Parts: sequence; C-alpha cells; structure tokens
Amino acid sequence: MNIRKYYWLIVMTFLPICEVYCQTGQTQVQQIDNLFDLWGMPGHPGGSIMVVKNNKTVFSKAYGLANIAHHISNSPHTLFNIGSISKQFTAMGITVLEAQKKLSFDDDIRKYLPELPDFGNTITIRHLLHHTSGLRDMHGLLGLAGWRRNDLETNEDVYRVIENQKTLNFKPGEEFLYCNTGYVLLAKVIERVAKLPFQDWMKKQVFDPLQMKNTYVENGSHKVAPNKAISYDSKKGFERVMPYWGYTGAGNMYSTIGDLALWLKNFSTLRKENNLPFKKLLTLTSLNNGTNTGYAFGVRIGKHLGKSVIQHGGVVGGFRSIMCTYPEAQLTIIILANFSGSNVLSKSNKIARMMLGDEEVSQKKHLPLQRPSVYAGLSKKRLMKFSGTYWNPTEKYGRKIYLKNDTLRYRRTNGDENPLVPINDDTFQMLNVGVEVLVRFEASASDSKMMVLLPNEPPVIFELRKDNQSQRAYRFRNYVGDYYSSELKTTYSISVKESGIYCEHIRHGKIKLKPLYKDIFRGTWPIGILEIVRGDKGNITGLKISNGRTRDVWFKKQ
Repeated sequence: MNIRKYYWLIVMTFLPICEVYCQTGQTQVQQIDNLFDLWGMPGHPGGSIMVVKNNKTVFSKAYGLANIAHHISNSPHTLFNIGSISKQFTAMGITVLEAQKKLSFDDDIRKYLPELPDFGNTITIRHLLHHTSGLRDMHGLLGLAGWRRNDLETNEDVYRVIENQKTLNFKPGEEFLYCNTGYVLLAKVIERVAKLPFQDWMKKQVFDPLQMKNTYVENGSHKVAPNKAISYDSKKGFERVMPYWGYTGAGNMYSTIGDLALWLKNFSTLRKENNLPFKKLLTLTSLNNGTNTGYAFGVRIGKHLGKSVIQHGGVVGGFRSIMCTYPEAQLTIIILANFSGSNVLSKSNKIARMMLGDEEVSQKKHLPLQRPSVYAGLSKKRLMKFSGTYWNPTEKYGRKIYLKNDTLRYRRTNGDENPLVPINDDTFQMLNVGVEVLVRFEASASDSKMMVLLPNEPPVIFELRKDNQSQRAYRFRNYVGDYYSSELKTTYSISVKESGIYCEHIRHGKIKLKPLYKDIFRGTWPIGILEIVRGDKGNITGLKISNGRTRDVWFKKQ
C-alpha cells in the first residue's frame, strides 16, 4: 500500500473519535476515565463503556480482562450477558406481534398458554409486561423446590412449576412486584404465536432490522462464541461464576455496547429505516387503584437530574449491566461489566452528573415536617394502648411502636425511627420524613391493626403480634414434623435441638430458624419468612414460606 495513502487512512479512522472527544472536553473525558481506574489493574476483570451525546460517541473504552485464565482483554466488541436488560427486547417482540394484529396486550394469557392454571382472575399480556400479574417469581419457587443458587434454571423448569401453582401473590393489577416469571411466559407466547423458536424469531424480527449483528438470545448457558466474556464473583478475589440462569425472555441475551447504542438511539431519534414500535415500549398503565408504577414495557421511566430517563439494569452470575437514555438531553450511557463488584449504577449516575450537571441541587429540598399546628393531647395510658410489635402480612416485615418521653415512636431497626404526634384519638403524624405520613390504629374485639398512609399510595396494613419474648417460651416441639407442598412436589421437615429450631430440605440441608414473633421465623435462602398456620382449635395444619417475590407457598403438615 502507498505509504501516504496508509497514513491518510489512519488519520481518517481516528479523526471522528478525536473530534467528539474534543467536543466533550478532555477534562470531562478524563473524569469519566478515572471512574474506571480499578478496572484496568493487572489481572482484574472489567467491562466496556460507551457514552453518546447528541448522536455522537463522546466516550468509548474497554477495561480489564474478559478472561483472566487466558489473559484476554475486554474490548468494545466483547459480548456480555445483559441480564434483565433483555426484558425490553422481549417486550419489543410482543409489540411487533401486536402491531401485526396477531395478539392484543389485553388478551388473557391462557388464550396462548391454556395449560396455565385458572387462578380465578384474568391475567393479561399487559399484566406480564408491567410486572403486575401477581404470579410468583420463578427464582423463589425453584429455590424452594430444591434448586441451589448455582443450578441451571431453564424455561422448561419454570413451565413445570408454574403449571402446578394454585394461588397468586396478589390479584392482577393490585400491585407492582418485579417478576421474571412473566417474561419467561412472554417468550412462550411469542413462540406459540410466531411458530418459531424464541431466539430465531428475535433475530429475524428485532435484531436484524436494527443491524444488531452481535446480539443474540442464548438458549442455555454453554454456547461458545467469539469475544464472549467470562463473569467473576469479586467477594473473595476473583472466582469464576457461571450465568446459570439458562432461561430466555426474562434474561440470557448477549450483546455489545455498540449494538445497545443502536437500540437506545431509537428512544430519542427514530431512524427512517426502522419500523419497530419503540413508542409502545413507553406505555405506562396504572394499577387498579390508579397508582403509576413507573414501569412501562420492559423499561423503567422516571426522572433523574431534572431530566426524563429511560433505563434498566441487569444482573446474572458475575455480569452487571446498566443502560439509560435521557431523550431530552440526547444522552445515552451504557456500562457492561463482567465482575460482581463493578457498581455500574453508581458509575452511570456519576457520568450523568458530569454530562448534565447536578440540577437536583438547585431544586427545593423536602424539609422535615414539624409538629402539626393542631394536635390531640393524649394521656400516657392511651398512648400505651398503641404500643407493640406490628407485622405486615403481605410484605413480611415488622415495625415496633413504643413510648419514649411521653411520645410514641415508630421503629424500623435500632437507630432508625421517627416520633409520632397525635392529631386525633387514633391517628398520628410521623415527623422528620419529608412528606406527610399518617399512622392510624384500629382495634376490634378480635384484632388490632396499624395503617401507614402515604400520599397517593394504598395504605400499608400491619397486624399487632406478640413479641418474640413469648415466642422463646413457646414449646417448639409442637412444630416438629414433615410439611409437603403439592405445588412444588417437595417436603421440608422441622426439628428441634438444644441449639434451636431447624427446617431441613434434602438439597438445602438444615437451615436454622430465628424466632421473630409467635409462629413466625426467619431463615436463610430459600426460606426467607416461615409462618406456622393453625386451625380453628389452635392445631397446626401447615406452614407458609415467603422469600421476597414469592409469597405464601403452602406446605401441609403430614
């Protein structure tokens, strides 16, 4: 090649990068680069970063190793598992089929998946998209069924478990509760309607039209692909960890920062050659009570630094990812990492502040609310009637109400509490929380309840419980026995030893239970919260286990 022509080719190749970096400012570029100093240390995994402003790449760089054992560096072309960022692509698949009039967002999912149980309430495709279906999350269910944290979870595993479910976490549309199960079922809906494997249909209908040549759905966890990063847990040095979530629809897509930038560009500037219905991904639907959740079709929509932002993150194995776009500011930030301690969200927020300025500083901050101008003077005896420990039976956590210096206090944990000032005989205002929060107590002959009332939110209801002192004196041997779940086809056994009370499973071994209140215990994964259930005569009939997004799984005493 002519040496002058070669030199000119090199100059022209790097000129656009120099131009956009200069437009951003070398100081700003250096500040972004400094955020990732640790990622570039010898023998350290890292990731790839891209920042786009006004349709121009102002920062693009890779750090650290994609494979420590073989000393292979990350590059802008490295493939990362993007975890739950995958959900917006699955949602796009549904919107494409809706635009083709092959389905409706308000269709009953049993129209396409008739094998699913009839829960007595219609679950629609829209419910799945918005995480408002009430379905229990698959990770909690599989964990209770015996899957360990490093066991492969597939779509077929999820289908088998969901087909046996008899109850929901809540009625569809009543709550927002993030649910991977819903997006696995959406992938199945796409396959049933399109009559193609999910990964093939997504390539043909979504990735190819957007020229996302490096993005693919991985059906399993063992595919060999060029430029594919290995993920690492960084709690104790760097240990290789497999992205064992082998299901599709809710996760398990691989992509690059370049491909994801092509995708995000469509939220602010639709390309003429693209006919995909991106605007429909921004559809928000309120809960049954009118509350807006801020979650559209696979993306979160909110405000940050005074600007609208569309974003989502992803976690699987040691992979961590975040991508967000600020349409008004024409700013996009993508960070893909292959180690667990990468703190990608924090770094994304810092980059956003560098690029946009900290506009929230100038906004009026909420001040702690002072005592109301009119309040009730209640006697110490009256205040003592409200004291006690209250349990939230839905979300499985407790709050302690106690009297200190003639003032009721609302305690979450030691050192985290707020005073309550009475405004009438049974309603109090919580101080020093920045918004108006009321706490109301209701008592009847059979029970006592506490309601926490926040602006524009449904009431949070607690039930008065006996504290754990009486639980310690209770005879644990009444709990001993086997408990079987027909939904999960598995058994847990409760035993009592001098060292305490234990719950045992054939795969999880013995899990020590910590008494919280009478008949309520806490255990490590997958137990979460275990509640003993009694019949009318006080006899134990079974137990319920909840572990976050999976609530009240029933186990009958054998």
